[in-house]
Amino acid sequence: MPMAKDYYQVLGVDKKATQDDIKKAFRKLAHKHHPDKGGDDATFKEVTEAYAVLGDEKKRREYDTYGQSFPGGAGGAQGNPFAGGQNPFGGFDFSQFQQGFGQGGVEFDMGDLFGDLFGGGRAARTARGRDISIDLEIPFKDAVFGTERTVLIGKVSTCDTCHGSGGKPGTELETCKTCNGKGRVQEVRSSPFGQFSSVRTCTACEGVGKIPKEKCPDCKGHGVKRKEEEIKIGIPAGIDNGEMIRLPQQGEAIKTGTAGDLYVKVHVKPHPTFRRQGHNLTMDLPVKLTDALLGTTISIETLEGKTLEVKIPQMKRAEEHLRVRGKGIPTGGSSAGDLIIRLEVALPHKLSGKAKKSVEELKSEGL
Repeated sequence: MPMAKDYYQVLGVDKKATQDDIKKAFRKLAHKHHPDKGGDDATFKEVTEAYAVLGDEKKRREYDTYGQSFPGGAGGAQGNPFAGGQNPFGGFDFSQFQQGFGQGGVEFDMGDLFGDLFGGGRAARTARGRDISIDLEIPFKDAVFGTERTVLIGKVSTCDTCHGSGGKPGTELETCKTCNGKGRVQEVRSSPFGQFSSVRTCTACEGVGKIPKEKCPDCKGHGVKRKEEEIKIGIPAGIDNGEMIRLPQQGEAIKTGTAGDLYVKVHVKPHPTFRRQGHNLTMDLPVKLTDALLGTTISIETLEGKTLEVKIPQMKRAEEHLRVRGKGIPTGGSSAGDLIIRLEVALPHKLSGKAKKSVEELKSEGL
């Protein structure tokens, strides 16, 4: 008679291990030894047998008391939980694993481990085309006030001849013989647990259930083909450098399912005069010494190309800031940020005799 197995030793845990420790040990070993992942079939069965007992608190108590000969143990089948077609888990519920294990920092999903065996541990995902990303450079002004650009992109798109059906225009459709018009086929696979069935999309009709008698001469029956397509991109006002614009279903198309998305990364060209600071625009403005002392009114050209009269008061410092309300970057509706003008006194590089004499008179007055 073969020696009884020590389930704690099989899982590599102590007899005082918590249920969480046991669960973590099983996940690690099951993932390592699963046959579909290149592991050892016998070891996987042994690990599963051990967890079927220790993972259940009631069975674990019985095992600790009676050993492998307890009613729910595997001793009656020579230590093999699969002998005689019996259920080795004795009512053990694997449904708790379908959503994966989110505790303890373990990134492991039983849906990935047993998905191929039980026909998938997750809901079927809708087929979707590939996403595309492009870079787009725009002037500073267009980034502030918004604009619309048209770009030419080479991508997989719906065939214009058959409109995605894959059939020659006017041809009749016939029932797919592979799936009998169901669009899906059932497969039976063998596993350490026995035979299990799974359902997959029919590759012959790509899930449609029908096949055209004559294929489209343009796309060869695929319903899609690679071509160049013009796409309009709306640039929202106030977009910043490096921001991304998402255009749903403007990516690559597939015959059955949803097209992917187009992602546009915006690069904003620097402006020679204006800079961005949140929703405000900033600019530098040199001011003559006399204007700084006496104050003045100057005309500046805004980012919109309009002339703006700005009154500069007598400056008390060599550098000051002047704020013009509502002349910055649009923030939504009719509101906008401000234009902040950095005033800096521009000192003359050379003084004439007359100018030097005037400055000396100012100096004598203590200025």
